[in-house]
Amino acid sequence: MEKDLAGKTAVVTGASRGLGRGIAQRLAAAGALVAVNYAGNAEAAAETVRLIEQAGGKAFPVQAKLAGQAEAEQLAAGLDAEFSRRTGSTGIDILVNNIGGGDYGTILDADEAFYDLVMANNCRAAFFVTRVLHPRLRDNGRVINLSSAGSRLTDPGIIVYTMAKAAVEAFTRVLAAELGPRGITVNSVAPGFTAGETNDYIVNDPVAAKSVTDVTALRRFGQPEEIADIVYALASPLGRWVTAQNVEASGGFKL
Repeated sequence: MEKDLAGKTAVVTGASRGLGRGIAQRLAAAGALVAVNYAGNAEAAAETVRLIEQAGGKAFPVQAKLAGQAEAEQLAAGLDAEFSRRTGSTGIDILVNNIGGGDYGTILDADEAFYDLVMANNCRAAFFVTRVLHPRLRDNGRVINLSSAGSRLTDPGIIVYTMAKAAVEAFTRVLAAELGPRGITVNSVAPGFTAGETNDYIVNDPVAAKSVTDVTALRRFGQPEEIADIVYALASPLGRWVTAQNVEASGGFKL
């Protein structure tokens, strides 16, 4: 595999499992030194690092349960210490804002706690992580935010999630305009239903699985490595002329 990210530093939030783990592995396979952020599962983060190192890559874990300014500053402190020790600099070339998720619920289900949690996971965390790491982003770097095909849907049962992911895409466009003069591209990637721990309860239920694949043009679930490939393409030299875009990688979910 081409090592076109050799010498680059990358931060992937929520990288202890699922899509985040796949993204961290893909960037490391291309040569980047990857900071594996995790909220609380140190064992899972260590497993991500182990898998990367076993494959010949470089990574380290950094704990921070992201939500707002204080937590983002905690992440930055951990990154500064490790990147300085390993590279002699606190500079970051690639930032992947991956954490997200949320429960199903209509507007009547969404009390303040529900609303605040979904917004914090999907939108607030990415905003404040990027705000705090902003001075550390190197010229000609990359910021990649994880959105969702859900951002374009009109399903009442995911109203807050849809709002949050739509905000992520708006954030992406505005940030691209700000960072463009420094050669930094900013894009979002929007998966559909992807196999993995989060969606196992659907993938392993024949009836539920069919309800998803029947409305997916490619008639299957995506795989974490397929989302990771899109993130890698945007992070690599291949993505140098793409910015302010949302790349949907859903296999054609609910076209």
